[in-house]
Amino acid sequence: MINSVSSVVSKRKGKKNGTANGDLQKWKYKESFEQAPLYVAVLTYLGFGVVTLFGYFRDFLRAIGLEKCHIAQEREEQKDFVPLYQDFENFYTRNLYMRVRDNWNRPICSLPGPVFDLMERVTDDYNWTFRHTGKAIKNVINMGSYNYLGFAENNFLETVADTTKEYGVGVCSTRQEMGNLDIHEELEDLVATFLGVESAMTFGMGFATNSMNIPALVGKGCLILSDELNHTSLILGARLSGATIRVFKHNNMQSLEKLLRDAICSGQPRSHRPWKKILILVEGIYSMEGSIVRLPDIIALKNKYKAYLYLDEAHSIGAVGPTGRGVVELFGLDPSEIDVLMGTFTKSFGAAGGYIAGKKDLVDYLRTHSHSSVYASAMSPPVAKQIIRAMKCIMGLDGTTVGIQRVQQLAENTRYFRKKLHEMGFIIYGNEHSPVVPLLLYMPGKVGAFARKMLKRGIGVVVVGFPATPITESRARFCVSAAHTREMLDKVLNTLDELGDYLTLKYSRKTPPSKSELYDERN
Repeated sequence: MINSVSSVVSKRKGKKNGTANGDLQKWKYKESFEQAPLYVAVLTYLGFGVVTLFGYFRDFLRAIGLEKCHIAQEREEQKDFVPLYQDFENFYTRNLYMRVRDNWNRPICSLPGPVFDLMERVTDDYNWTFRHTGKAIKNVINMGSYNYLGFAENNFLETVADTTKEYGVGVCSTRQEMGNLDIHEELEDLVATFLGVESAMTFGMGFATNSMNIPALVGKGCLILSDELNHTSLILGARLSGATIRVFKHNNMQSLEKLLRDAICSGQPRSHRPWKKILILVEGIYSMEGSIVRLPDIIALKNKYKAYLYLDEAHSIGAVGPTGRGVVELFGLDPSEIDVLMGTFTKSFGAAGGYIAGKKDLVDYLRTHSHSSVYASAMSPPVAKQIIRAMKCIMGLDGTTVGIQRVQQLAENTRYFRKKLHEMGFIIYGNEHSPVVPLLLYMPGKVGAFARKMLKRGIGVVVVGFPATPITESRARFCVSAAHTREMLDKVLNTLDELGDYLTLKYSRKTPPSKSELYDERN
């Protein structure tokens, strides 16, 4: 029997990991994944059906030369071979994505803080190409970037400029050759201390931290058990490894345990030899769902079946936990129970790159076997300095309480924003502690309209559709920041309330939760 979250956390009460474990006993794991009413689902499928019919009709017009196709396509001599572009995702891009493309890829022409300036652009060919007007849309509230703790701001970049003068912008070498600087080693020591582990190593790109390190950890004869909603970087790394991949349902412990049990009982296909390694891949916060991993249950299963656990904390490190140390701290767990701790500096730290942390033997092995370590250029020194400053601020090593205040402000803003959206009647996904807040739009026609009308009212949002989400679950994804003031959030909420009525987006049939259900004792 799988231990419940509360029982696993209670067993760890009193462990020394820098958190108030007694308070964590009061916390309950609550997530929302409300299904849309039947009429919304029917209208959504009907909308995509109409789009598909018109799409095939327009493809026919393009094929006979009555309509010009501006997107990439095969040359005549290639059409008898495997199609490169004419798959369904490309069909979707041609016939729906291009209709609302003016909402995506808008150049930001200012600092990407809580407010920013967007370059104004127009199109003369139905969003195939754009030209800039030379003007900017000023003071747009930024509800789409991962600036969770607000460190992407001018008043935090002073000593980074000094580092640029001392070290330069680029290292122009790998860590294994001439690119290993003292600032890199300082950063790695600080990351290990921050996470409470033996050792850590850093990389210049967050995506490559997953895609290039997973192949160094597992290979042929190994089994990877991957959550169905894992990020593309984890999926790519798993595929590049050559290991066998099996997918379990999102945050479903019964599905994961069934795969683990079958793997132990049956072994490898055909030969039935035992797997060399079994690696479980999960994320701390899932970036499109806003859900938090059921970490205590997964650790219980990992220990029961002698598997390894790889935890991607890209969106959770710095953003959750009483002192910003991620989901491990949020659940009151010991970091040593996770075999591979991964995270990025591209979100909460306002920088770039990623890290792998854990036991010293693991990190030493990756230093000599990881493609990202051996072949990739080392992290830019100014970027490393920015991470060091942000991390020291969170830890209080800069002599201030600014960092912990930002962590607490983010938690307060997240609870407030989610509470108000619940009260308004929107369907939102995810965990109450997650600063990633997906608001379901469903119908394809409303995706573009929502983003345009929000921008017209001075609010920049990210609208997401297929293939990043299931085709019938288009959504707007809000990312709450500690840099958002209450006035900013109220403006966003008032606008959402207005547009929710105007576009008929308030699909929730649940009674708004009470204050006691949304707020725990910790602030």
